[in-house]
Amino acid sequence: MTKKWPVLDYLGWRDTCSALHLYLQVAGKYRLAHTPWINHSWHATFYVTPRGLTSSFIHDGPGISILFDLLDHRVIGTSGAGRTASFDLRPMTVADFHRDFTRLVSDLGGTPRFDGQPNEVPDPTPFAEDHRDRPYDRDAVARFHQALISIDRVFKRFRTSFLGKCSPVHLFWGSFDIAVTRFSGRRAPLHAGGIPALPDDVAQEAYDREVSSAGFWPGGGGIDYPAFYAYAYPAPGRYRFAPVKPEAAFWHEGLSEFILPYEAVQSAEDGDAALLDFLQSTYEAAADLGGWDRDMLESGLARPAVVRPSDAATMSAKVSLPQEAVERDDGSSKGRYHIIVDGVEAEMTYSRVSDTLVIIDHTDVPDQLRGRRVGERMVRQAVEDARREKFAIIPLCPFAKAQIDRHPEWQDVLHRS
Repeated sequence: MTKKWPVLDYLGWRDTCSALHLYLQVAGKYRLAHTPWINHSWHATFYVTPRGLTSSFIHDGPGISILFDLLDHRVIGTSGAGRTASFDLRPMTVADFHRDFTRLVSDLGGTPRFDGQPNEVPDPTPFAEDHRDRPYDRDAVARFHQALISIDRVFKRFRTSFLGKCSPVHLFWGSFDIAVTRFSGRRAPLHAGGIPALPDDVAQEAYDREVSSAGFWPGGGGIDYPAFYAYAYPAPGRYRFAPVKPEAAFWHEGLSEFILPYEAVQSAEDGDAALLDFLQSTYEAAADLGGWDRDMLESGLARPAVVRPSDAATMSAKVSLPQEAVERDDGSSKGRYHIIVDGVEAEMTYSRVSDTLVIIDHTDVPDQLRGRRVGERMVRQAVEDARREKFAIIPLCPFAKAQIDRHPEWQDVLHRS
């Protein structure tokens, strides 16, 4: 069923948005000061709840959690000693918020000592010295919260189809974005750092593994509208030219990321499906061009109360499956390998440069066949044909290249320049 996505007008509430961003930073800095480091700063984030955003459990004093209640517009703290303290979100200064927050932590039996400098904002002013009056638009904040609920729902569904290392769906208070990140399992080159008001060692630790990441900004930071984003680090060759969905998505040169305006999801007939298309197509661009082991890392989208079959069970089941033949359609300049399993077709296309040279250019394995090694079987068939017919292969398709890289015994058919 399609869920309703609220209208968001960043320019209409950007001053409130900026204020809420800084308030979350105050609470985030408190959590950061009392929580052991977890890879990629996952220990410092906030999480969407039906009422707003929560810090989750902070091990300070008796144990404390902080909730930004965006329905009743209050900051509520609870402790393991049974105490509750709160104050209103209202028009105020950041210094006022900082004062109220430190008092709340003290009232709960905690230690309100933490770094008082904002991160990832231009011209940062220490929280306690920021006396600029800030508005608080309750209606706009409520709409933002409703959007976060929808985004959290779709991001979490997208997360279910990945078996490798993957972040929680969480909100980073530094950049004020909700994100989910997938990892290839390989190390990444040292990040250059240089993110404004963020220590280089934090950025370098965050990006010390290859990633495909997607998220949502309410606006700001180079765009004056709410938008979804996707990027890869390190970005593989020709990543920016990859075809992505839906039609409204585009590559933003200034940000070096794919962007999908929130309005395209909000106005779509099925906003959930439009956002899933963006998440999946940008991930596939990163994974295919980056040579990720998709067969090992992926599964189908999960459903409630349905257990995902274990790999061992799936592989055992495959042994008893009929071994459908890989078919080949060979033309004078183009051709393809294809296989139909349970009524679903996968294919691998190629171009014939000459009688002695073939370029494998694309592999398409539908989600229903993921994990059944049909892509590997098509590559294997191409290798066997190359040996028999005495032609060489150039695997331009990242999937085919990754398969041949994993099988040294197939590499005798590679074209040697």
